[in-house]
Amino acid sequence: MTATTATPRAPSRLRFAIFVFCAVYPFITLLAYLIGPMTAGWPLWQRNLLLVPIMVFSMVWVIIPRIQRHCRRWL
Repeated sequence: MTATTATPRAPSRLRFAIFVFCAVYPFITLLAYLIGPMTAGWPLWQRNLLLVPIMVFSMVWVIIPRIQRHCRRWL
């Protein structure tokens, strides 16, 4: 008898991208509303300089790990 091991299928990049979009869009919109009044007179590049590090940190250490852990079976 030969034991065959099924190789796990690779996660779908499209589904992963959809999950990331569904998590990131509301979060970045909320951040823009919260930071907007405090940075109303700032040029766009300065507002983004404040917003982007918050978003990147959140994606790398919070959003993406949670998607990978909680949505693994759908990926």
